[in-house]
Amino acid sequence: MQVVLNSVSQRYGKTLAIDGLSLTLKSGVTALLGPNGAGKTTLLRTLATIMPPQYGSLHIGGAEVVDERGARRIRDRIGYLPQAFGFDPQMSVADFVTYAAWLRGVPSSRWRGAVDEALEMVDLVDRRRDKMRKLSGGMRQRAGIAWAVVGRPGVVLLDEPTVGLDPRQRLQFRKIISGLADAVVVLSTHLIDDVAAIADRVVVMHGGVARFDGSVVELEATARDDLPGHTPLERAYMHLLPEAEQAV
Repeated sequence: MQVVLNSVSQRYGKTLAIDGLSLTLKSGVTALLGPNGAGKTTLLRTLATIMPPQYGSLHIGGAEVVDERGARRIRDRIGYLPQAFGFDPQMSVADFVTYAAWLRGVPSSRWRGAVDEALEMVDLVDRRRDKMRKLSGGMRQRAGIAWAVVGRPGVVLLDEPTVGLDPRQRLQFRKIISGLADAVVVLSTHLIDDVAAIADRVVVMHGGVARFDGSVVELEATARDDLPGHTPLERAYMHLLPEAEQAV
C-alpha cells in the first residue's frame, strides 16, 4: 500500500490549511508534529477521503481520489480515528467495533474474529459487553483505536490517539502500533516521547507546509542547545517553529 499526495492544497474559506503539500507515504509509522492550526487534522481528513483535494492529487493504493464516488471505493482500506469521534452511547463495545468492520467491508463471516482481535489489541476483551457510555475516557479512547484497526486496513489514520491514556495504556498503544508494521500508519500527536518510541518518520507541519520530513534521528540532528526542551528531539522540534526563533 502506498499513499501519494502531489501538490495538495486545502482551504476553509480564505484560510489556506494545506499549501501545496507533496508526500509519499509507505508502510510504517509516520508521526505528524506541529502546533494547533498547522494543518495536521486537515491532512488526516484529506487522507481519510473526507475532503478530497481542492487542488493537487491524492492516490491511495494506486487509485486517485477526485470526488465522493471515488472516495467510497477505497474507504474500506482506511481506518480513521478523529480526535473527537462519535458513537451511540447505548452500543456495546463489541457492537461499536463490529459497526466499524461493517463500514469497512469486512465480510460478516469474519466479524467476530476481527472484532475479537481488535479488542484484544487494546485490552478490552473483558469489556466487550459494556455500553460505550459507561466507559472511562481512557477506555473509550482504546475502543476508538479498536474501531480504527479492526479488519487490519492498509491505511490507519489517528488524530491525537493517546489523549486520555495513562502511562501503562500509552505503552500498550505503542505495542499496538508496532503490530501494524505492514500498514501505512499516520498519527498526529503532541507527545514527543511517543514519536521517539514508535515513529519511523516524522513530518513537522507549520502553516500548512512540511517544514521537516525525515527520520527521528535526522530530526534530532537539527536540535539547538539554545532553544527550550528537555531532549534533543524537543529542541529540534522547537527549532522548526518560527515563533521559537523569534523568542530567542
